[in-house]
Amino acid sequence: MKIVPLGVALILSISFAALGQAAVKSVVLVHGAFADGSGWKPVADILEKDGYSVSVVQEPETTFAADVAATRLVLDRAGPCVLVGHSYGGMVISEAGVHDSVKALVYVAAFQPAVGESAGELIGKIPPAANSIAPVGGGFLAVNAQAFPQDFAADAPQPLAHFMAISQVPISGEAFGAKATASAWSNKPSYAVVATQDRMINPDLERFMARRAKSQVIELPGSHAIFLSHPQEVAALIEKAANAAR
Repeated sequence: MKIVPLGVALILSISFAALGQAAVKSVVLVHGAFADGSGWKPVADILEKDGYSVSVVQEPETTFAADVAATRLVLDRAGPCVLVGHSYGGMVISEAGVHDSVKALVYVAAFQPAVGESAGELIGKIPPAANSIAPVGGGFLAVNAQAFPQDFAADAPQPLAHFMAISQVPISGEAFGAKATASAWSNKPSYAVVATQDRMINPDLERFMARRAKSQVIELPGSHAIFLSHPQEVAALIEKAANAAR
C-alpha cells in the first residue's frame, strides 16, 4: 500500500475542501410588478460576461402562489445560486428562497417581508411618494401610463420608460395582499440595494426592511428601476453575494 506523506495529504484535504466550497456561479433573477424579465438584460449581460450562468424567471403575476411556483421551477434546475428579486420580486424570493439551491438573496429596491406580511401591508407602514397604481379590471392593477416614467423609471432613457409604461404587466390585487409564509432571509445571507430616489417603495421602508433582515446594504442614487440606471453596481453586489456564498 502506498503511503501518502502527511504534508501532501493535508494539502489534498484542503484543496478538496476548497473545491467543495467553491463560489456560486449561478444567478436567478426575479422581476417585480408591472414589469417582465427583460428589464434585467443590462444586469444579466454583465453577469454572463463575468462567467455566471443566469436564469430569468417570468412570473405570470396572476397570484402570489403562481409567481412563487414559477420561481421554484427555475430553482429546481439552477443548482447552487444567488436568488435576486426586484420590488414585488422580493416577496417572491423571500418565499421561494427556502429552496435548497439558494445560497444567498439579493433584494433590489424590493420588499423583504417577515412571515405574515404582505406587500400591501408593508407599503402602508411607510407610504411611497407615488400614488399612481390603479385598478385596470379583472382584479388587476397597473401604474398609470402617464405617471409611469416619473414614478417607476425616472432615470431611464425616456423612450425606454415610455415603452415600459405601455408594455407593463398588470398584477393581481391578490398578489399584493398575499401574506408571506416564509422569510428566507432569516437564515440565509442577504444583501439589499436601496434606491434613494425610489417613488414606488419608500427608501426609508427599504432601509427598515434591510436593517431588520441584517442585510448588507448599498445605497444608490436612482429610481425604482435602479437595475437599469446602475446595472454595474447591482451586478457587483450580486457577484459579491455569489463569492461569499458557500
